Amino acid sequence: MGPQSTPDLSAPPSPLSLSTIAVVGLGTMGTGIAEVLTRAGREVIGIDTDETAARQAVATLEAATARAVARERITERERQDILARFRTFTDLQAAADADLVIEVVPEDYELKRQVFAGLDAVVRADTILATGTNALSVTRLAADSQRPERVLGVHFFNPAPAMKLVEVVSSVLTAPTAITAVTELARDLGKDPIAVGDRPGFVADGLLFGYLNQAAAMYEARYATREDIDAAMRLGCGLPMGPLALLDLIGVDTARTVLEAMYAESQDRLHAPAPILGQLAEAGLTGRKAGRGFYTYDAPGSSTAVPDAESPATADELAAGRTVSSVGVAGSGTMASGIAEVFAKAGFKVVLAARSLEKAEKAKARIAKSLGRSVDKGRLTAEARDTTLASITPAGALEAFADVDLAVEAVAEDLAVKQELFRTLDKVCKPGAILATTTSSLPVVACARATSRPEDVIGMHFFNPAPAMKLVEVVRTVLTADDVHATVRAVCAKVRKHPVDCGDRAGFIVNALLFPYLNNAIKMVEEHYASLDDIDAAMKLGGGYPMGPFELLDVVGLDVSLAIEKVLHAEFRDPGLAPAPLLEHLVAAGCLGRKTGRGFREYARR
Repeated sequence: MGPQSTPDLSAPPSPLSLSTIAVVGLGTMGTGIAEVLTRAGREVIGIDTDETAARQAVATLEAATARAVARERITERERQDILARFRTFTDLQAAADADLVIEVVPEDYELKRQVFAGLDAVVRADTILATGTNALSVTRLAADSQRPERVLGVHFFNPAPAMKLVEVVSSVLTAPTAITAVTELARDLGKDPIAVGDRPGFVADGLLFGYLNQAAAMYEARYATREDIDAAMRLGCGLPMGPLALLDLIGVDTARTVLEAMYAESQDRLHAPAPILGQLAEAGLTGRKAGRGFYTYDAPGSSTAVPDAESPATADELAAGRTVSSVGVAGSGTMASGIAEVFAKAGFKVVLAARSLEKAEKAKARIAKSLGRSVDKGRLTAEARDTTLASITPAGALEAFADVDLAVEAVAEDLAVKQELFRTLDKVCKPGAILATTTSSLPVVACARATSRPEDVIGMHFFNPAPAMKLVEVVRTVLTADDVHATVRAVCAKVRKHPVDCGDRAGFIVNALLFPYLNNAIKMVEEHYASLDDIDAAMKLGGGYPMGPFELLDVVGLDVSLAIEKVLHAEFRDPGLAPAPLLEHLVAAGCLGRKTGRGFREYARR
């Protein structure tokens, strides 16, 4: 190509000048992108070598716009205009007049290279070429292209019409004007674009797939059931979908491809695909699209999971438990008072013991304020509040637990403190009483061994705030009796909490999956790959997370987060779990998050 063919890059095209856009690959993502573009007034050339896929794309757009008319979001005239702007072809030659081409063919480098080579031969010199990959190298595709300065990545999220995030990916070869044009186009489409560099997974998937991989490995190790892993992350973190169900939705084979690309670059064991992903993919059990993956579905493509051989046992098949009518709660902090409130509202007699009667009475006063807020909001009657408060007896010593059926400690997260408390509980609690710890990071068995009855000891990890959070991680040690486990699960149901079973190892389910994800987000900032704001936006908009990782870290407390990450690193000995130096530096500087007014961000002091 001679110099005269080189386009003038000095003035960026406006988003309106990208009026004709070709979409190559009319699968689910390509069809969704075409819908977004046509609705925004763009002429869209849909290209797929499979005529059936092209017809299906047209049918999908017809159905989507018909629903929009039925819901009075667009008129029938507008619908007809949208449909008229979408034309389908089976040959790349149709892209000759496009201002922008977006390829979303399957994640295979050679296939994408062939598409770009074909486009090079037919499009104008100033046409922008965008790849929709989330796993392959944009830089490599650009380098193999005749016009690398015009190649970039534009990563939509599925379903494209609904998801707001678009990652605009530049390589070292990409002209800034091309990035500007596509970024402005994304905004014109009503999306929220973030600028990222070229690395596998970019921001959202780079964080998401490491987490999904760990969840798959957790399931493969038979540490917890698929149902409990998914419920733990939905209820404990507020996620819209559990990780294993999400892997089935994404496609097990697709997830494995992304992880392989991430591992090839990072060499981080956290990105090395869990063997079960390969086993399922090789067997054709790729998730919803195949009708079976981690779960079994009633038909290929269905979202309805059906019972199979791995479905959990019914309540009738579980061991019989012990009778629990009275509960002792040890501690005077927010967690202790929250747990006491939960049990009292469920009709249990509660003894709330602290280091002094004054502290116990202050904790009960905190419960009274909490119940009062519920009354003010109409969630609780004044009579129910009074009954609940009357069932709570404050005490200044653990000797008050002499007659309780279940003792739950919620004191400081310090093993020596907890062990001393369990030695005392062993002496004062009656035979047959269940002794439970709410630890989130310490070994439950270490508390059990401090007693003469380790078979009666179990973990009950409530989440803060206990009255609102539905999840309880029920942690069995190798010594916990079956009837103790059955009793605690039954008690969880009575207090309207969802119990998930897990073994006695660091992080249990939620923290073991959550904190490596948070740590990886910090590493992205350390490497200057993306900003705090872009990472938070990516996970909220692209992953449906209720909070971005840095918002969450500041709420949890950076000191608490660092302590949990150190425990995980010490237990699993994986270099990838080592706390990010930036986190350690902030904690050393006293920047602990919202509670100190400064963490990853600064907060107005109250």
